[in-house]
Amino acid sequence: MAGIAVVTGAGSGIGRSVARALAEAGWSVALAGRRLAPLEETAEGLAPERTLCVPTDVTSPGEVTALFDAVRDRFGRVDLLFNNAGTFAGGGTPVEELSYETWRSVVDVNLTGAFLCAQAAFRAMKEQSPQGGRIVNNGSVSAHVPRPHSIAYTATKHAMTGLTKSLSLDGRPYRIACGQIDIGNAATDMTARMRTGILQAGGGLAVEPVMDAADVAATVVHMAGLPLEANVQFATVMATAMPYIGRG
Repeated sequence: MAGIAVVTGAGSGIGRSVARALAEAGWSVALAGRRLAPLEETAEGLAPERTLCVPTDVTSPGEVTALFDAVRDRFGRVDLLFNNAGTFAGGGTPVEELSYETWRSVVDVNLTGAFLCAQAAFRAMKEQSPQGGRIVNNGSVSAHVPRPHSIAYTATKHAMTGLTKSLSLDGRPYRIACGQIDIGNAATDMTARMRTGILQAGGGLAVEPVMDAADVAATVVHMAGLPLEANVQFATVMATAMPYIGRG
């Protein structure tokens, strides 16, 4: 199954890998992110008639509405949202030193932004004919266990699990499926510090293994390609030897 997909945070990292993998699997893809130039880099080599770049600040209700209006104007419907935009701002800062402004910025992007995009996708999927679609939220292994000094990121990723569960329940009458992919140590700019040494729960530094972001993308493509009668509710995709099982 392929259709019309919206990918947020599509200008880099996981978002770029997933957007390109979806396009290669036959999906038409709307690429959303704060800046146009990185979105256009993601779109290089993809079929222009099946690609749309929409600069979007996911923390802005108006810009999120404009994104989904643009997608429906161009492609007619929305079949998939990969709710991926996120920030690790404040990571590494002890809780007692984390500023209110940083806390708010992480909550605004990781939680409020995810809600706004999910809400807009939900509305589109409920209203369109044939009705229905799928939302895949990007969680993290931090939706289960924290790293040291990551309170804002960890809190928002735990909240993402609640968002996923509520969307799954509320989407049932409208053939809207929602699942979550929890990612651990995919090789992106955000995880560059894993390869040089990162703080562990015991207080020391350790280099951690990483995996190719393409392996995450393949999992999202699988989740997206299921019929709406089937759903991967939660999937954890991680570097095999990373300290998640037994973390701490």
